Amino acid sequence: MITRSEHCPVKSVCLREGKGEVQMKDLAPKEALYGHGRLFSHVTIQPGCSIGYHDHTHETEFYYIIRGEGLFNDDGQEIPVHTGDVCATGGGKSHSIENTSGEPLELIALIVLE
Repeated sequence: MITRSEHCPVKSVCLREGKGEVQMKDLAPKEALYGHGRLFSHVTIQPGCSIGYHDHTHETEFYYIIRGEGLFNDDGQEIPVHTGDVCATGGGKSHSIENTSGEPLELIALIVLE
């Protein structure tokens, strides 16, 4: 199966009470994850914007940073992240991410279920 980029829905939303809005491009609908996940998206966070602090119970969320830099809050510990880094949060732990640079921060977000 191939989904052309122009057919992937894009929306701008405030996520988890974060700062500003982030752009989410859905790479696959939930149904295409066959009960193993609930999100697979290309996320763009503009400078000064963020995804707010939230938890993941009975699931794990992965962020793969494809471009830019930011500050990842890993269950209370703030860690700088940049292109190529992989962040993972699950098991009831919490996280957030903020673009602290002057350029867009782009990542792939994948949530897999237990």
